[in-house]
Amino acid sequence: MKNIVILISGRGSNMEAVVRAAQAEQWPARIAAVISNRADAQGLVFAAEQGIATAVVANKDYASREAFDAALQEVIDGFAPDLVVLAGFMRILTAPFVEHYAGRMLNIHPSLLPLFPGMATHRQALEAGVSEHGATVHFVTAELDHGPAVASAVVPVLPGDTEDSLSARVLVQEHLLYPRAIRLFIDDKLLIEHGQVRVDPQ
Repeated sequence: MKNIVILISGRGSNMEAVVRAAQAEQWPARIAAVISNRADAQGLVFAAEQGIATAVVANKDYASREAFDAALQEVIDGFAPDLVVLAGFMRILTAPFVEHYAGRMLNIHPSLLPLFPGMATHRQALEAGVSEHGATVHFVTAELDHGPAVASAVVPVLPGDTEDSLSARVLVQEHLLYPRAIRLFIDDKLLIEHGQVRVDPQ
């Protein structure tokens, strides 16, 4: 049985979607912990209600990104994770931290990567005038939002869309996409070859 540790910074809606999918589908895995860099993250309440261990490693308590990442890594490793899942974790991680979890850390980004990395993706999409937007699950590498893509979901950009309306439709797809991608990892179906992800049909 694989251990999953989920990192959040806020309400953790993607975390909640993953937890509910794991419960409903009876994954051969357990959500070992939900960890946040903010003590007031609403998602911690949901996790605790589900009987999942929670922890807070507050970045404001550390003088540098390196010190924070070292402390966070120590807490994560206490749960012996097979997979680390970033679910709205609003921190840019240092290269040594990312390397420590190479091939076993996933993120979901609200755009069709490589388009619109970083923040304000829905605004970027609207300003660029694209007809399609969406979300991408990818392995995390030291280069922000550039790791090998696992899966994506496409959402049409509609006339009159605002950041809020587009964001809401993308989020619906995120909640479907992220659990599916994580399940592929749990079932050992994801292979990284030459910087690209291949899904093992077996």
